[in-house]
Amino acid sequence: MELRHLRYMLVVAEELHFGRAAIRLNISQPPLSQQIRQLEEELGVRLFSRTKREVRLTEAGSRLVVEAQQVLGRIDHFISVASQVGNGEIGNLSIGVPGSVSPILTKALRVLGKEHPGVRVELRYMSTGEQMEALREGRIIVGFLNVPVRTSELTLEVVSREPLWLALPKRHRLTRLKKVPVKALAEEQIILFPRRATPGLHDTITSMCKTAGFSLRVAHEVDSLVGGLTLVSAGLGVAFCTPSVQRVWTDIAFRPIENAPDIELAAAHRTDTVSPALETFLRVLRRIMGGSAARQRSR
Repeated sequence: MELRHLRYMLVVAEELHFGRAAIRLNISQPPLSQQIRQLEEELGVRLFSRTKREVRLTEAGSRLVVEAQQVLGRIDHFISVASQVGNGEIGNLSIGVPGSVSPILTKALRVLGKEHPGVRVELRYMSTGEQMEALREGRIIVGFLNVPVRTSELTLEVVSREPLWLALPKRHRLTRLKKVPVKALAEEQIILFPRRATPGLHDTITSMCKTAGFSLRVAHEVDSLVGGLTLVSAGLGVAFCTPSVQRVWTDIAFRPIENAPDIELAAAHRTDTVSPALETFLRVLRRIMGGSAARQRSR
């Protein structure tokens, strides 16, 4: 028995006329009658009572029509789900994100939720180093990393670029400046993340200070920006950040750093990853970026 036999049975049951059913099915009447007889023989029951004047469902036929409708309904649902999965309209998307506010990610998730509500999102907060490991192991499918990073396994798309800023306690002496010179940080108690957490950004910051003629005095280490800003709020030092975080930390003062480098955030995924849900998310992300996301493969 094939699925088409069940479809033939349903159309005949709806029309109660082999000629009209054959027209709907775009086949001739004799083959349709033959297919129905074969189905009856295979099932061992009569589905239709036929006379020259009418076609009627038997009691067994009426019951089996209901069963066939349920079977074909499940098959149609299965095909629909398979199509949605293949098109990235449904699925699971595990995203690694840094411990800070990312406006571009927020916008992308808002659009994704509106246009593709069948995609289930799981956010995991972790440092760049942790995200790279999680991507390699398949524990997340896409990550938002501070670049540069050095690996040939990942494909990166830069999604945001912000200048390096400084987070200060409200009454800190440097708050009187509109811009903070790099050399002014030489004697400050610095709150910084360890290199293993975000190696590229760590090297960018330390190189900036070495070029200015000094090494940072790291008083406290944290594994996230949220941790660093918490210590700044407590007056335990100053921390590096980007301007996008100032909207959610009102008890901290923020100042730009003179001639500081820009900090880039990139969406990263394994080069060999095949995931319709990921492709859907990346399309949304690129659309929000206006097609300006710079795609590159790390080296």
